[in-house]
Amino acid sequence: MLRDALIGQTAVWQRLLADLEANRVPHALMFCGPAGSGKLALALAFAEALLCQHPNEGGEACGQCVSCKMAAKLEHPDLHFTFPFVKGQRIKNAEDSISDHYIKEWRSRLLQSPYFDINDWLEDIDAGNSQATYYVAEADNIQRKLALKSNQGGRKVMIVWLPEKMNQETANKLLKIFEEPPAGTHFLMVSEEPDLVLGTILSRTQRILLPPLSREEYNLAHPQRDERLFLDMFIKLMRLGYQRKVKDLREWADQLAGMGREQQKSFLQFCQRQVRENFVYNFRLSQLNDQTADEAAFSHNFARFVNERNVIALTDELAKAEEDISRNVSARMVFFDLALKVIVLLIQ
Repeated sequence: MLRDALIGQTAVWQRLLADLEANRVPHALMFCGPAGSGKLALALAFAEALLCQHPNEGGEACGQCVSCKMAAKLEHPDLHFTFPFVKGQRIKNAEDSISDHYIKEWRSRLLQSPYFDINDWLEDIDAGNSQATYYVAEADNIQRKLALKSNQGGRKVMIVWLPEKMNQETANKLLKIFEEPPAGTHFLMVSEEPDLVLGTILSRTQRILLPPLSREEYNLAHPQRDERLFLDMFIKLMRLGYQRKVKDLREWADQLAGMGREQQKSFLQFCQRQVRENFVYNFRLSQLNDQTADEAAFSHNFARFVNERNVIALTDELAKAEEDISRNVSARMVFFDLALKVIVLLIQ
């Protein structure tokens, strides 16, 4: 069952089941929350419950009916997916730029684990340095699918992963179906950055905010996830910046420039979190920190260099670098410029 992959989020799950049992599930839900909190896992589990033909008392999917068995394999004809991708070599023209070309890779990734991020997905589809997006043809593809009658005579579910990756033209073409969805249709949207979703679509969804998983739950959900590389690169930036080793910092920038754009953005987000954790570390209140043992070991000696004089500036520079990477500014230039600014900020 898809429900078996859901870790934590008990309160949110019970609320969803209560709404389902009371027949008050809105046509569009948007699951929001920090990375790694299980938004996609929750959407899959709820889709299974929505499609179940014989739900248990309390709204849980039975796991035994035909619908549940098809949903567990992600092959239910009324369970649809849409997600960002890159055109690549398999798509020859704009009219054919739809996510269905990658549905095999998508199902394989979901069945492996619904706890993944955009970097994992881009690696699955060999995207290189390209950034994933929704092309205009995808809007027409969604409308065609949902215009069809339910294959099993029940509800239809469309899971929309990272709707913030839609450009305005694509999002505008979907407005009508969000305003007047076909009967029995539910959109389950999964967003990392809901504020980047087109406002007219956002206003037509009910947001559900997921809290972060506990450290134990996170480790259970991401048993293979290793951010050691990011930590090593962060430590290198701070040490070389403090030592003012400009030549070595240029090599550091070159190494990061060789990563994919999405991985670069994830690294900068990781750095922003580390700046926050190191600033809080100075208060010596361990309950306020959420760090691995390796992160805490580095903070023990480094935290004093992140203080009230530079914490905001450091965070702002990292956020600005992330924005520049999103706009396809030269990564080598962005990271070397960031490194030079770190030199100045660490002595404040």
